Amino acid sequence: MGVMIEGVWHVEDPKDEVKDGRWQRARSPLRSWITPDGGPGPSGEGGYKAEAGRYHLYISESCPWAHRTWIMRILKGLEDAVPMSMVVPRRNDDGWIFDPDDERYRDRNLGETVLHDIYTKGHPSYTGRITVPVLWDNETKTIVSNESSEIIQMFNAAFLGVAGNADDYYPEELRAGIDAINERTYANLNNGVYRAGFARSQAAYEEAFDDVFATLDWMEGLLAERQYLAGDRLTLADIRVLPTLLRFDVAYVSAFRCNLRRIVDYPNLWGYTRALYQLPGIAATVFPEIYKAGYHRIGPASRGQTIVPKGPAIDFTGDPGRGEARAAAE
Repeated sequence: MGVMIEGVWHVEDPKDEVKDGRWQRARSPLRSWITPDGGPGPSGEGGYKAEAGRYHLYISESCPWAHRTWIMRILKGLEDAVPMSMVVPRRNDDGWIFDPDDERYRDRNLGETVLHDIYTKGHPSYTGRITVPVLWDNETKTIVSNESSEIIQMFNAAFLGVAGNADDYYPEELRAGIDAINERTYANLNNGVYRAGFARSQAAYEEAFDDVFATLDWMEGLLAERQYLAGDRLTLADIRVLPTLLRFDVAYVSAFRCNLRRIVDYPNLWGYTRALYQLPGIAATVFPEIYKAGYHRIGPASRGQTIVPKGPAIDFTGDPGRGEARAAAE
């Protein structure tokens, strides 16, 4: 995958992310905050004031972590206030790259051709992985954050008066429940599929596999009783899990060997996934063919091959049937 060490790009990554056969995700190191007035954020770091046109979001269509920031940007009506660029949805020896000749995949902000140059432009001595999403500040010429879970919180709360939608997806009265759900779904589903896919021992794979399906079973039970994970309103808990659910049947089942059940086999989860997909603007962010191609070229099932499965055929546009599913459970 490559890594940056002291501002220098290395194609071969010397860092071992596997311990006792268990794959471990590196922590996102750039974690400052945008706030309404530029004051300190939850981490105690501030200085970044929410202003229209000041910030630029970099994402990949293929990355689930970046996908959640794209979804929140749409839900909050921030398309004009926070412009966005997309990298080419496949990496090469330079990591994530842009294509200046393709209007869809060019850097619309800084005109760079590789994402790691944006990292060193903002942090010349940066050491770590070059990941998306990236939230760039054009005023201070630096990266504010590359942590998706915090970027969506900024989009939700910092841009009040700037965003086109004032809805709060992290309301005070639901935060304890949302945080508890996010803790479980991050460790055992969002990251759980990667722990299964990149495991280097049978025991580590089975441990992650069991965590994934125990969490899906738990979510199926929650959704038998409520419209959304945290209750009867859309929250950050739903926005954080949706990218994983959208990729599950077309990629994680086969490429990451998470094959006990599919999302379509869960009546409530499948209806829930369809309902979220059908929210205004979300369908335009979903690209199953890109997911299939990307994961089957990096997952253990590829065995170095570049053959991508033709199936499965997934229809997110049908009737979610959420009312019928919940009534049947009752």
